[in-house]
Amino acid sequence: MSNLQSKNSFSWGDALFLYIERPGQPLSIAGVSLFEGSIPLKACRDLVESKLPLIPRYRQRVAFPPLNLGLPTWQFDPTFDIRNHIRQVTLRNGTEAQLKKLASGILSTHLDRQRPLWDITLVRGLQGNRTGLIARIHHCLADGVAGVGIMNVLMDTSPVPQRVPRVKKQAPETHEHRDAGAALLDGLVKSSLSALQGALTLHSEAVQIAQGILANSGESLTQLLNVLPELAAPADRLPFNVVCHGPQKFGWTELDLPAIKAVKERCGGTVNDVILSVVAAALRRYAELRKVRVKGRSARIVVPVNVRSGNSADELGNRITFVPVTLPLDVRDPVKLLAAVRQRTEYIKHVHAAELVVFAGGLFAAIPAPIWAAIGPVASQLPLSLCNLICTNVPGPQMPLYLLGRKMVAWYPYVPIGGEMGTNWAVLSYNGKVYFGFSCDLGAVPDPENLEKFVEQSFAELCASAKRVQPQEKLEPATASAGQRSETTEPRRRERSRMIPLSEPETQKAQPRTKAKSKARTKSKANGAAETGSTQPPTVKAAPANETIPPKPAAVETTTGVATPESAHERVAQAIGA
Repeated sequence: MSNLQSKNSFSWGDALFLYIERPGQPLSIAGVSLFEGSIPLKACRDLVESKLPLIPRYRQRVAFPPLNLGLPTWQFDPTFDIRNHIRQVTLRNGTEAQLKKLASGILSTHLDRQRPLWDITLVRGLQGNRTGLIARIHHCLADGVAGVGIMNVLMDTSPVPQRVPRVKKQAPETHEHRDAGAALLDGLVKSSLSALQGALTLHSEAVQIAQGILANSGESLTQLLNVLPELAAPADRLPFNVVCHGPQKFGWTELDLPAIKAVKERCGGTVNDVILSVVAAALRRYAELRKVRVKGRSARIVVPVNVRSGNSADELGNRITFVPVTLPLDVRDPVKLLAAVRQRTEYIKHVHAAELVVFAGGLFAAIPAPIWAAIGPVASQLPLSLCNLICTNVPGPQMPLYLLGRKMVAWYPYVPIGGEMGTNWAVLSYNGKVYFGFSCDLGAVPDPENLEKFVEQSFAELCASAKRVQPQEKLEPATASAGQRSETTEPRRRERSRMIPLSEPETQKAQPRTKAKSKARTKSKANGAAETGSTQPPTVKAAPANETIPPKPAAVETTTGVATPESAHERVAQAIGA
């Protein structure tokens, strides 16, 4: 196989999104953006076409091997025409409701597999002299992080529009036509090499998991064995956990990023913890709206995590793993809910659950491509409730972007739905705002406007409760210098990582510990008084000056949780804690 053929071949993860796509379940990622002013159609086409040499995959279409022996490949479309990919629509009244209806209709359709799998729709006639832009990319072409990277290529950070260079018409590339026997043999060779590569990858991932467990003296293994039954058990079904058949409805809202960071600083945790606590509270409200009793119930939310290196966000394809986080639905106090979310995410990170998911995905990758092509559409309709919903959190630039000199003032992300996940949520941070997009199957969630309202209400409630919390003393290892960390820090960190059953009330958990500490203090005072013969408290012996605790790497915290560690194993651990 030549280097060019290898570069244009699909990975197993990318091909999977083609195999499991079916009617009523288009698998595209998308975004709805709003720009100031008017964007001319021809100027937009010229700009995008001038950028295509930087992203040649956008001129390529999918080529399937004979009998699906082997993985698909990318081939240049000899009939490529930019007019087939960039269109415009004019709304009559230009309200937000009309824009949502238009976006829902576009997102309910499939991209044409005979052409490169992307398109852009310019929306005119919006109120406030604005232009809308609905951009779609098939999930086999890019994940959310790569999609943001592509938008960064198309747009500028300066309000001064750049001169669009003339694009020379490129002669269509010719492909060597082989007879059916040669094509079939090539497919068999590629399929065999793919299986061998999958086996080597499985071995490498198993070694990484074992190293991570042994590094914690076996503690992670015990905790992982404790959490496996929970991860393997079906998730509690919620009203929207039904098989998706389409069409779709799309809704959105936005929150203030500085306000989210203020809650994080006052209550502890991370930006992701705050967002997940808002998601859990909004799900509770929606479940109760649908007459579901939430006492003792939980929601399992799958969070995709980027495993790229820090400087390759524009790398196409899917470079993600998934982290399942089970969150309680019956904790009504917003601050206590945030504490529960924080504890759950720390625990999942500690037991290397993300690496286990990667390993499980490798097992599925060992299934030959022809079998996946045959069973994929059927498998996506099976009544499997592995989770309740997927909630992505994609990093966006924290400065304004411009398209042809027009400022982008909003950016609402879309993530596809499928299986029994009748709604999935996408979160994107951009220019001081956090934008939520709610992808909903019409038969599962006909009212995404309620999701919008519940997210806003839940965040407002959390902000109000956080203001009554006294700023806490930072006890995490990442916030204290390595040389000043006391000997009691490590046991306290392990205690926070211990999983608390979701059904156990918090008041019952805290009370025995308080009594135990009180008894221990009383006994300590009595012993001290007996030894010194007085009622003065005993003197605490200081640790020797030369006794230090080995420093630990400081946690790298960003808005989105994308760091630049040395390996994918470390990238997963850092991304979960962002």
